[in-house]
Amino acid sequence: MVLFRIGFITFTLIDLLDIIAVYYVFLKLYQIMKGTRAAQMFAGLLLIIIAAFVFQIVNMEGMSWLISSFSAVWVIAFVIIFQPEIRRLLIQFGQTRLIRTLFKVEENRSISAVAEAAAQLADRHYGGLIVMQKDTGLKSIVEMGVRIQAEVTPELIVSIFSPRTPLHDGAIIISNDLVQAARCILPLSQNPQAERKFGTRHQAALGITEESDAVAVVVSEETGRISLAYQGEFLHQNLDEELLKKHLTAIFEEGKGKGKVREKAEELQQL
Repeated sequence: MVLFRIGFITFTLIDLLDIIAVYYVFLKLYQIMKGTRAAQMFAGLLLIIIAAFVFQIVNMEGMSWLISSFSAVWVIAFVIIFQPEIRRLLIQFGQTRLIRTLFKVEENRSISAVAEAAAQLADRHYGGLIVMQKDTGLKSIVEMGVRIQAEVTPELIVSIFSPRTPLHDGAIIISNDLVQAARCILPLSQNPQAERKFGTRHQAALGITEESDAVAVVVSEETGRISLAYQGEFLHQNLDEELLKKHLTAIFEEGKGKGKVREKAEELQQL
């Protein structure tokens, strides 16, 4: 299907889709690499590619031959240099709604890691505040914390909230199976009753769930109890590892609305 013509050049619907696809890929790469050392390497690689086109246009055969001689190893070099960024990009693609709909994953890795870590924190009476991002972005909060960008594991979470580490204050933000940042400052709940009933950590958990669709898991330092906050309220305040895992699964995999999640929470509580 031809959209328009410019002289002898025709612009079709396939050309438009091609441009959009290339733009999307480069945009994602830029978002992932922004602010990292890889961004500078990526910019240098783009300059080399642009230079190669320029040399060919002006018929600089020597430089064109030199660059083309290295073209065989460019793909390998690209994969080696940008391996962490490519991995994060593939994870983000895999976490899109379309992919999650087409390929149902039996269990979210982050859910298992968070549930296990919360149980360990509770046993040790370490305070913890874990925020799991859903559809609403938390970029502004992540930027105010300490960047981690590491795979979610129980060991990492427990080590972050160890009282002897400098990162144990504040919250950690989890998105796309990565701990994006630690020592993040969350907004406190605007509910006046929360101020009277809960401490700062629990108020922060309610606050972030009031302003976004994120899920917050709180471990009390005093009592060792595990609480789960979602959509501005605590669904449960005395969870063990298995129940926490079931509640999180209900929210991320099954529950689409507050009523449905509340119904599922009450059903699990009766088991």
